[in-house]
Amino acid sequence: MKFASITVAVVFGLSLCALAQTDQAATTPNAPSATTTAATAAAPKITGTKVGALAIEQAIFTSNEGRRDIEALGKKFEPKQTELKGLADEIDSLKKQLSAQQDKLNDDAREKLLKQIETKQKSFEHAQQDAQEDFQNQQQEIAGKILTKMEPVIVKYVSDNGYGLLLDSSQPWPRGLVILAGPAMDITQQIVDAYNAQSGVAAPAASAAPKPAAKTTPAKPAAPASTAPKK
Repeated sequence: MKFASITVAVVFGLSLCALAQTDQAATTPNAPSATTTAATAAAPKITGTKVGALAIEQAIFTSNEGRRDIEALGKKFEPKQTELKGLADEIDSLKKQLSAQQDKLNDDAREKLLKQIETKQKSFEHAQQDAQEDFQNQQQEIAGKILTKMEPVIVKYVSDNGYGLLLDSSQPWPRGLVILAGPAMDITQQIVDAYNAQSGVAAPAASAAPKPAAKTTPAKPAAPASTAPKK
């Protein structure tokens, strides 16, 4: 999806780096003990040797909370999609009118109709872009909120199960770092299960559950291909 996969990966990476740095500082003789927070002091040590792969985007959006929030976001944007569809249908109707009356219209009438189509098309494209950006921004907010709460679950699972290295497999190589990862290395479902248990959010109804975000996302407000003005 076009949702900021890089942003999610960077935020996740920076968070774990910060955790590692504060953990190292806590074990350094010259590190001031006053700066060690209770959360840092309680953070588990990452000392294992196993290597794991985690599709972080998929984990976020296939968790019960992620599915619930994305479904709610999709419903929130349904009126905007209806509005955009109505505008697209109106443009399509005007173009059909132009096509049917092409030979009957004088130059002034034809120019007026073309101008009307062009104006509506520009309005449609502007509204479509605004809606898409708004949708993506809110989608990122959902991801960031869940990631903040999921991170301690990931760290604990990695520590408890002997992992020393965890790679994000959300993006295929060469966009991502992981070239190949066998199913035995993937801990995405284990993280989802652990997070669901902690969050206490019930699973959405099976009929309303979206597919994993790593593969698809809720439909974005989009214009039918046929709405582009003819020139």
